[in-house]
Amino acid sequence: MFEKQDLLERLDISILWGHYEISVLRFHLTSFPPGRVIDFHNHSEFEFHFIPRGKGVVILGDQMYPLSEGMLYLTGPGVMHYQEADAEEAMDELCLHVNIVENPRDGVDPWEVAEAEECVQKLRQLPLVPAHDYHSAMKCFLEAYEACEGKLTGYYTSIKHLVISILLKAARAYDSGEIGAEAPVRNMLTYRYQYAILYMEANHSATVTLDNVAEKLNISARQLQRIFKHVNAEKSFSRVLEDIRLDAVCRKLEETSMSIEQIAQAEGFTNATYLHNVFRKRLGMTPATYRNEQQSN
Repeated sequence: MFEKQDLLERLDISILWGHYEISVLRFHLTSFPPGRVIDFHNHSEFEFHFIPRGKGVVILGDQMYPLSEGMLYLTGPGVMHYQEADAEEAMDELCLHVNIVENPRDGVDPWEVAEAEECVQKLRQLPLVPAHDYHSAMKCFLEAYEACEGKLTGYYTSIKHLVISILLKAARAYDSGEIGAEAPVRNMLTYRYQYAILYMEANHSATVTLDNVAEKLNISARQLQRIFKHVNAEKSFSRVLEDIRLDAVCRKLEETSMSIEQIAQAEGFTNATYLHNVFRKRLGMTPATYRNEQQSN
């Protein structure tokens, strides 16, 4: 499968995930010729075994299990196991050896902490029984190998993420359907309001309407109108847009020597006359007076 079976092993990979540090000790492909036996042994680390091709058997504890293409099993620290390829058919095994130690840190995303904790605890408690690779963890090996071999942009970071994916997908293969830690859910009203503001700020110099902002959020204009009213009943959509444009005008008046007409056109106002009227109504002075006051200060 891999021309350089130990290519991934050459990388020094250490991953901080939640309150754990995961050190990759081995990351390789092993090929067992027909009838090859690996006698009972154990490791001090977690070893993930994936069978991409062939068949054989594994003894975990005192129980023998058949192995075939598309299966996986995990041996944790101290777990005795025996492996044997079929007498007439070779067997390949993708192996990932990781050491997982606690490493409490400040400022870590609490949801990352919860998910890392959930995964590690599941790995520690997985039954000593092979399972089918229902979530395609084996594909992560191939993706990591291809990224490393091709020195693809960000390949080291990609491989670190893929190691986490292997751990998660291996744990999922044994899931019984119970609900674990749930990911954070947005307050959609706040999210939509904040996204609308960001879009208005980025596009205020062009034509911005309630309809086209609502379209970006995949909601109706009426829904967006209600969102603005709920967040601040005193500031409608048009009032917020006007505030954004006036803030931009003020910055231009303070920082540039552009004419009022140029500023009006640059910041979304129809012309200098309209800007003059709005500015005077909202700030109690003309744009020229504001510029003079700011520059004198």
